[in-house]
Amino acid sequence: MNSSPPDYAARLHRLAARGRLRTLTPLHGRDGCSVAAQGQRLMNLSSNDYLGLGGNATLLREFYAAMNENNALDAYAPGALSSRLLTGDSEAAQALERSLADSYQAEAALLFNSGYHANIGILPALYGKGDLILSDKLNHASIHDGLRLAAAAHKRYRHGDYANLRQLLQRHRADFRRAVIVSESVFSMDGDFADLAELIAIKRQFAAELYLDEAHAVGLYGATGLGWAEARACLGEIDFLLGTFGKACASTGAFLICSEEIRRMLINHSRSLIFTTAMPPVSVTWNRFIWAKLRQYTSARAHLMRIAQALRDSLRQHGLATHGESNIVPVLLGDAQLTIQVAESLRNQGYLALPVRPPTVPEGTSRLRLSLTAAMQWDDLKNVPTAICRAIAIAPKGT
Repeated sequence: MNSSPPDYAARLHRLAARGRLRTLTPLHGRDGCSVAAQGQRLMNLSSNDYLGLGGNATLLREFYAAMNENNALDAYAPGALSSRLLTGDSEAAQALERSLADSYQAEAALLFNSGYHANIGILPALYGKGDLILSDKLNHASIHDGLRLAAAAHKRYRHGDYANLRQLLQRHRADFRRAVIVSESVFSMDGDFADLAELIAIKRQFAAELYLDEAHAVGLYGATGLGWAEARACLGEIDFLLGTFGKACASTGAFLICSEEIRRMLINHSRSLIFTTAMPPVSVTWNRFIWAKLRQYTSARAHLMRIAQALRDSLRQHGLATHGESNIVPVLLGDAQLTIQVAESLRNQGYLALPVRPPTVPEGTSRLRLSLTAAMQWDDLKNVPTAICRAIAIAPKGT
């Protein structure tokens, strides 16, 4: 007997009633830190273009000025047309990996098509039965999906609660052959930092390994922009360092810094690498182009942190709840429907600040995730706290 089809309409209605219905928002006319939508020019406060490179037309012209009839297909083609293990590999991709490894003074690097591909492909390939994975509860969804795909046992410790992490290891470490601690360095929704010194001390104490996702830190921290581990002078203590090109580098793709042995293991066992078309040549070329420039953006990094702290201070002065220390500045509103209403009101005032609601964040912590970029000036941001307060004030009562 055929089962009844799922009632998608009712499920979508329930999502809408709870303020959780997601929709796509087409944008165009990117220019610096602004975009256009339905004829309206908006200050983009929801972008991950942290260094402002994605909206830099001058930089884009410089990139394409190197294209000619001899390199157009090898370096600028829109598709690799095969997986890397078939015919999609290239000298350019391997040169990028060597450059990444050299930058981190590591044995090897391995490219992935995205941070999501990396996190769902690395953990299941390296950890199986008899192993234990311990993950911060506020790690990115891609890490949680990687945990589910891995045959290893996994446990989540309370966000930033390293006493809880120690308790879990004290209770369970002896039961497993290997253990790995997984954490973001800059947490994507709260904008706070992992305590790397504490994580390193714990991994040493319990003979564990440390997997650090630097997606929101590469380009922004450290003397040469390598991330939070460089800023904290502990690169050599990170067993698996994951970075992305899709945020501060304004591109697509991700990379793992690791040993040569781990690189070879992943080439043979990471399904998200093996069974997908390789990164397009044009993306590889852009990533090489930007990576060579990354150390030059010292002043942009300092500027970004100054305006982020100024905004955080101003939000608090206006009585708005925020936390964190990075250029990701959350404004905690709590209720999902209220967050939607405030985001819509901000859009009418010229700001694109998309609402973040469960299940992306825990229940009761819906928020605006204000994501600042180095292309912004304080004059672009100084009125944002007032605009948020105005939006809250005019939100329908009972929201």
